[in-house]
Amino acid sequence: MAVLRSVALFVLAALAEIGGAWLVWQGIRESRGWLWVLGGVLALGAYGFVATWQADAHFGRVLAAYGGVFVVGSLAWAVALDGFRPDRWDVIGAAVCLVGVGVIMYAPRT
Repeated sequence: MAVLRSVALFVLAALAEIGGAWLVWQGIRESRGWLWVLGGVLALGAYGFVATWQADAHFGRVLAAYGGVFVVGSLAWAVALDGFRPDRWDVIGAAVCLVGVGVIMYAPRT
């Protein structure tokens, strides 16, 4: 159950961070306005809180593992919202990142 909760928190963190950055991008680069930017800033702030809900007490470990989730989430976001088509190297790289997340967060420790 703890692993499932942790994975859910990583997904929520990815939605907040990637979504927040995307909103800022849309507001500035796509000229959608400052309300988009504000929404992005709020989502990015929410990401900071979500990361603290992980059970592991080590900031560096949680953020390092989240880096792998961010890679996969960013590619998935680009597919879903920007029409991006990952090539095999994107997919292989994302898989390597997820293996890294598993090793960093869920390896047995003594």
